[in-house]
Amino acid sequence: MLRLAFIICFFSASSLSAGSLKVRDADTIVVNGTPVRLQGVDAPELGSVAGRDAKRWMVMFLNGKTVECQLNGERTYDRYVGVCYADGQDVGAAVISAGHALDCARYSGGRYRHLETSAAKSRLRRAKYC
Repeated sequence: MLRLAFIICFFSASSLSAGSLKVRDADTIVVNGTPVRLQGVDAPELGSVAGRDAKRWMVMFLNGKTVECQLNGERTYDRYVGVCYADGQDVGAAVISAGHALDCARYSGGRYRHLETSAAKSRLRRAKYC
């Protein structure tokens, strides 16, 4: 099992940093037991090969990095919604530019659209709610 080391610290109700981290899939991570849905990221579901590949990429990308999430106060299902940073790099931007997810303009305001790869746009299906 891959072990991830992070700094534990709560700054406020709208910001948290990872002391422990788990990757559910490419658009949901669990930081210190708090599930966080990456705002504006549309990643494939785990029931698909693309979804499993995306999760694997996310685990490798976050390995050994310090993660901090800025929560926006919204919730979806059991998850808080926010933008997370790994060693200062926007995690949503990274997974989209790596070709493992698409921008969900409805929730990102189009912030990540320019990062979508041609390959991802041709092989990933954008969620209807985006």
